Amino acid sequence: MRAEKKYLIDEVSSHLKKSDYVILTNFLKLTVAETAELRRRLAPEKAEFHVVKNSSFRVAAKAMGLPDLEKSLTGQTAVVVGGKNPAGVAKALKKFIEEKQKLEVKVGVLDKKLMTAAELSKLADLPSFDVLRAQFLGLLSQTAASFVRVLDAKVKKEQPAAPAA
Repeated sequence: MRAEKKYLIDEVSSHLKKSDYVILTNFLKLTVAETAELRRRLAPEKAEFHVVKNSSFRVAAKAMGLPDLEKSLTGQTAVVVGGKNPAGVAKALKKFIEEKQKLEVKVGVLDKKLMTAAELSKLADLPSFDVLRAQFLGLLSQTAASFVRVLDAKVKKEQPAAPAA
């Protein structure tokens, strides 16, 4: 293997090791300025947007044990990787796509499971992790409060009425 090719494969592998997800996109219509804007929007989620060669990605993905992405490796390919919040990254990507209409999601891989563009769109529609945590804690406290009210009502019902004076 030529040194240049090995370098490209190693570079793609280093990108893939940054997170437990990867989103493949077709970036053909993007300008340099729009690419820079996308990278700025992904930065708060600590995600990165990298243009990759399909052949280098194919070898690196196979070495990492990712599912077969052969059908998606056509045309111009860029990957979105990094960060700990795939839903937040999908949300930022979806908003950018809706505004610019120039980027197309090909496919994604989350925890080594293949996800279609439609599934990634649904992931983007989920509330943030902090909101989900708050909703869950609210649900727990609401259930606990209801339980306490039931116990309190039971105790009040069993107490004998105070004698009249």
